[in-house]
Amino acid sequence: MMRIYLGLGTNLGDKELNLRVAVQKIEERIGKVISLSAFYATAPWGFQSDNNFLNAAAGVETSLSPFDILERTQRIEQEIGRLHKSHDGVYSDRLIDIDLLLYGDKILQDERLSLPHPLMAERKFVLEPLAEIAPDVVHPVLHKTIRELFLVLS
Repeated sequence: MMRIYLGLGTNLGDKELNLRVAVQKIEERIGKVISLSAFYATAPWGFQSDNNFLNAAAGVETSLSPFDILERTQRIEQEIGRLHKSHDGVYSDRLIDIDLLLYGDKILQDERLSLPHPLMAERKFVLEPLAEIAPDVVHPVLHKTIRELFLVLS
């Protein structure tokens, strides 16, 4: 079994319900959710919106490959109502966003998926909930703990 970490965010509709439904579907289709952070209210990042986000992080034990996880998280997003993913740094409001942040200590560069998530160390809204549930996990590229990365942005 592999320990993975997912980042979740929503800024439309019933935000708490969106996150809870996403976590339920992750448990059903990806693996056992072994840790779930509190839900954090945050301002939009990378675009202007009147809708604040609710963000969380989840630790999951899974036997799936990174690409299987990507496929399943995208399917979950679509089922919850997300119509399109952000591309080329163009972000917009969304019912749900599920990002694969870490897949153990795997490093991967592919046109469909990069591990660890390439922007996670720049995003307080990712690191804060992740630091709550995985403070001592080491970023496989930056060789710093999640806590250390979060403290830089605090």
